[in-house]
Amino acid sequence: MLARSGWPVYATARNIASLDGLTDLGCRALQLDVTEEDSIRAAVDAVADEHGAVGVLVNNAGYSQSGAVETVPLAQARRQFETNFFGPARLTQLVLPGMRAQRWGKVVNLSSMGGRLTFPGGGYYHATKYALEALSDALRFEVAGFGIDVVLIEPGFIRTDFSHTAASSLDGPATAGDASTADPYRSFRAGVLASTRDVYDRGLMARLGGTPDDVARVVLEAVTASRPKTRYPVTPSSRVLLGVRRLVPDRAWDALLARKFVRPGAGDG
Repeated sequence: MLARSGWPVYATARNIASLDGLTDLGCRALQLDVTEEDSIRAAVDAVADEHGAVGVLVNNAGYSQSGAVETVPLAQARRQFETNFFGPARLTQLVLPGMRAQRWGKVVNLSSMGGRLTFPGGGYYHATKYALEALSDALRFEVAGFGIDVVLIEPGFIRTDFSHTAASSLDGPATAGDASTADPYRSFRAGVLASTRDVYDRGLMARLGGTPDDVARVVLEAVTASRPKTRYPVTPSSRVLLGVRRLVPDRAWDALLARKFVRPGAGDG
């Protein structure tokens, strides 16, 4: 959408061949692994060499590592943070000097409604998005005086391969710190898997979800606005659930979740 609107767009991915469809639209393809410092620097330098600075940075790399907090090995949790949080943070650090020099720029961070509310089985994913929200709030104040905007995009349920990746990550050991065969989260894990498929593929929340194009339209709106909003919820599911979460206290939220998720400790182990 940005390319069709006349913006010079650099599309990035670890596998540059996956960008062929975007290069057909006029985008420039760059190889980028947001977990590798050299790769990050090379991508930023490539844009700066041609244009002097990055004008708009859209941080949209991310995936969901699902599983009960006890069961996810910390090495996997760290990988989740490297992609979802530290990668965007480092890219932002490297583009800011050029933005400050030109006295203009926008940092658009793809967060989630999951950066402001939490579902069981997604603790580490939600932690990365809460961290990205906090970083964005601090950064917005710090760079406003240089003419730089910081925007958070908060999609709800979006129909992509995201849900299948999240569901596949539920397979794993009973606990990360105990090699015994007992699995105290067996029923919980099955419930999270069923709920994930339900909210993305069928049911009320799926009907209140959206598509990647819905997110792209909001990103385009934020990029082209002279004074963008600080946050853009995307899809009815995001607006509805964020509204509910603001209104109900923690215990009431937990009670609502218990109607959809199996509580661990109720028969497993």
